[in-house]
Amino acid sequence: MVRIKERYLLVKILYPTELGGSLSDLPDVVVINQPTTDQLNPASLLRAIRAEVANFFGDYGSGLIEGGNLGVKYFSPATSTFILRISRSSYRLVWAALTFMNSVPVKNGKPCVFRVVHRKTIKKKRLETPSAICSASSNYHNVKTYETLKTMST
Repeated sequence: MVRIKERYLLVKILYPTELGGSLSDLPDVVVINQPTTDQLNPASLLRAIRAEVANFFGDYGSGLIEGGNLGVKYFSPATSTFILRISRSSYRLVWAALTFMNSVPVKNGKPCVFRVVHRKTIKKKRLETPSAICSASSNYHNVKTYETLKTMST
């Protein structure tokens, strides 16, 4: 029996175009790590990734990721984080396509950057994902706590 070898990409959606805007009183790390719109779901995310792979790699790239070789294992709009399951032979194509995606794949999507945080097997990814997600939410919580203390002291 042959084992199917897969890779998992932990991807973070960042919003760098919001820097210096109306949210200038917040630290940059909070402005960049905003929650993603609720309109984005795993199915629309997969459609956008497949379209981007087809755009850059043509039929060859589309053929590599078809047939169940691409899937979303975890998606959180609150933390703008998702985990992609990809066959080991084609994870670099998907990574390259993610690099060139420049907006959230919904109608009138905000400009963004898809940043691949880690590439590992699922066993390693499960160990790291909670800490990555908690660090993003704790940064937001720390800023809110700081703002609350600041307003209370004045």
